Amino acid sequence: METAERAIVRRTRLRIGLLVGLTIGALLLLAGGISYAVLVHGQQAQIQRELAWGTAHGTIAGPPACSWIFQYDGTTVHTGTNPPPPGFPLRDALDTVARTRTTEITTVAGDGTTYHVRTEARGDTVVQAVFDARFQLSDRRHLLLAFSLAAAVGLLAAMLTGVLVGRRAVAPLAEALTRQRRFVADASHELRTPIAQVHTRAQLIARRARDDGAAANLDDLERLIGTTRRLGEIVDDLLLSARLAAAPADRTPDPPVDLTSLIGTTVAAETERAAERQVTLTLDTPGDALRVRGVESALRRVVGELLANALAHTPAGGRITVTLRAVDSRAEFVIADTGEGFDQADARRIFDRFHRGAGAGDRRFGLGLALLQEVVTSHHGTIEAEGHPGRGARFTVRLPTTRSPVTAGRAARVRNPS
Repeated sequence: METAERAIVRRTRLRIGLLVGLTIGALLLLAGGISYAVLVHGQQAQIQRELAWGTAHGTIAGPPACSWIFQYDGTTVHTGTNPPPPGFPLRDALDTVARTRTTEITTVAGDGTTYHVRTEARGDTVVQAVFDARFQLSDRRHLLLAFSLAAAVGLLAAMLTGVLVGRRAVAPLAEALTRQRRFVADASHELRTPIAQVHTRAQLIARRARDDGAAANLDDLERLIGTTRRLGEIVDDLLLSARLAAAPADRTPDPPVDLTSLIGTTVAAETERAAERQVTLTLDTPGDALRVRGVESALRRVVGELLANALAHTPAGGRITVTLRAVDSRAEFVIADTGEGFDQADARRIFDRFHRGAGAGDRRFGLGLALLQEVVTSHHGTIEAEGHPGRGARFTVRLPTTRSPVTAGRAARVRNPS
């Protein structure tokens, strides 16, 4: 079972690796973009210098197969020995420059290349220089290909480096989380015995005070008993949370838990309390065992807490219904009451640690429900809450079963008259 701290460490490593990879990748893209821009700018400047030289001197120093000079005297175009490409010279540009005496620079795309053309008036004639940039374009493509390959390799190396850096950077965090969990477990284990002793001694003192008729400090003793009981519950919560967060290697395997029996005994334990509060408690379970894999004490805590929560917030004359059934390959048990309820807007936040409702007297939204969600999710299950103010609440827990149960036709019911 994957623990929450392992998930946190893994996500942190991935984020660090991703950030390092993206940063290095962005730097590679920036360097490549600058290099490409510098190359293109240098080529363009060189081509324009060649064209300007060609129109001024009637020749271009570039490769003969990539440059042409045309001279136009108003009627005839004179070409050199090098045959021009199709479409050249540009007669419209020659006529325009002959008429306006202004220099015209243009580009023409064709035959898989780009032709740079400069048309300029020189004395009584017009000179047109044409430069084929196919070799420059080839250099650009080769540069892009080489850079793309280098960027891909560099990005992969950056990602791997980022993962390694993340592993080293997060290692102290993982160790700190492990030490924190062990400290919580050890401290909670050590606190259980003295708290239990104090609680037992307070109960004995309160009992003697009642028997002796010395009730002067009985209220203080009752408060002390309640306080020690709550301290014991907190310690139990810490121990349970530490056990659920333990790595699989640190945990002993647990046998399948029979939810039918577990819920039945938990509800039976609350029967007397429900009768005292004049609350009708109904249990509906399948006749056969419905087994899930997990920690029995943790699942018992889930059922007990939800049932105690319902009893605490259901007034006299109310009803609490506990239902267990098999739905496909999952066990689903529902605890519904007709009590105070809660605002449905709190349904998503109700399991946040220490979250409170609209008033101080609202349902217990503190560590208890947050721990229940931790227990359920650690068992690969889900827990949902639904409520309406003044119309009760409904908690639904779904857990994967170990096998497909055979649901009997009968149901076990426990009722307490109002």
